[in-house]
Amino acid sequence: MSDLDQLPVAVIGAGPVGLAAAAHLHERALPYTVLEAGDGAGAAVRQWAHVRVFSPWRYNIDPAARRLLDEAGWVAPDLDALPTGADLVAHYLQPLANLPQLKPQLRYRARVAAISRLGYDRLRTTGRESAPFLLRLTDGREILARAVIDATGTWDTPNVLGASGLPAQGETGAAGHLEHALPDVLGVDRIRFAGRHTLVVGAGHSAANTLLSLAELAAAVPGTEVTWAIRSLSPTRTYGGGDADALPARGALGSRLRAHVDTGRIRLLTGFSVHAITPDGGRVTVMVRRGDTQEQVTVDRIVAATGFRPDHTIAAELRLDLDPIMGATRALAPLIDPNEHSCGTVPPHGVDELAHPEPGYYAVGMKSYGRAPTFLLATGYEQTRSVVAALAGDWEAARDVRLELPETGVCRSNPADSVAGDDCCGPAPERTGKGLATGVSGGLLAAPLDLLSTDAPATDRAGGCCGS
Repeated sequence: MSDLDQLPVAVIGAGPVGLAAAAHLHERALPYTVLEAGDGAGAAVRQWAHVRVFSPWRYNIDPAARRLLDEAGWVAPDLDALPTGADLVAHYLQPLANLPQLKPQLRYRARVAAISRLGYDRLRTTGRESAPFLLRLTDGREILARAVIDATGTWDTPNVLGASGLPAQGETGAAGHLEHALPDVLGVDRIRFAGRHTLVVGAGHSAANTLLSLAELAAAVPGTEVTWAIRSLSPTRTYGGGDADALPARGALGSRLRAHVDTGRIRLLTGFSVHAITPDGGRVTVMVRRGDTQEQVTVDRIVAATGFRPDHTIAAELRLDLDPIMGATRALAPLIDPNEHSCGTVPPHGVDELAHPEPGYYAVGMKSYGRAPTFLLATGYEQTRSVVAALAGDWEAARDVRLELPETGVCRSNPADSVAGDDCCGPAPERTGKGLATGVSGGLLAAPLDLLSTDAPATDRAGGCCGS
């Protein structure tokens, strides 16, 4: 065994995927340390504690973590129930982090500022693979590691409002009017939205969640107005697969949102491209471009539910091979790119698809997906299982990737973009791994949603060619 093998594996992040990595490392008897920037496990999850996810518990618990918890006498929740973010922390993440097998290896308030190789910048090659990783924390402490599993996610790096990928003109100066995704509209943040006009920008599940909460608030508080703006010409992707969705709560949300739009409780603006934002007294004016024309809308609050992007700054001195479009590894990008998958699947994948030219460094979880909005926790759990098996030298297990994901009932990221009527539900691509397919517009915890019952009829669901 080399000196490098005596060092721990550094896991960055103590969220669901980071703690899953810790559980797998423990089972493999590999030394490790978990570095968490927050005060406790699941720091990012705690920020959307009020949200009820639409994936039942069975998809949110890592198998290795469950084995450790069961040995400690853990009482598992109802696997068919839908937890809130607070439930995930209180009934799963915190008990997992408190286990005597894991707790001594967790270091909180330990934010990683940079990762490199000891004595090697990105340019130097000879002997590089034998050098340990050097992790420098923001407080100046340094840690050596044999490998790095980066499970930091993307919660702290949301996308901007500007349609070109750049901040809209005036966006920074209007920060006082902007809200991060998933504000607690009906709870602690209620005072900022009640009796005011809110613009929600985005077509993903986080936008849908906020819109439904705002519609409920508008029914209770006079003067509360809700406007929803999307860049595409159709909201079909957000409405989802309705009854065809294997997760009933996810399908019901799209149906309920569509009902609010159809009845006018939510005003929908399509082809909406944010160009400039200007504070106007106590309100804010948003300048919109539609082709060659411009128009404006004045509101009180803007919720930027425009998705997230990975931040690879801490790995600037490592040799990463990132797809120029997705920001994922080049091997993984074509498997998850919503621009390419009409009836695509997210096949099981692991260490081979996550590998970089820098041996021993792996980004897992939401960060591994780059800008793709289709990540599922179950996917992250299988990623970590595969990576840890490889670090243990068990390549047979590392490459035997298995995954079962629920169908979304939606063919493509935006069926309305289809030019022909028969190009959406053609033969599904051959699966490259074991397990069920998942539509590219699916997603469990990347953008968690409240479970709301729907009074819409079964036929009131998204159109498109994948309805049952």
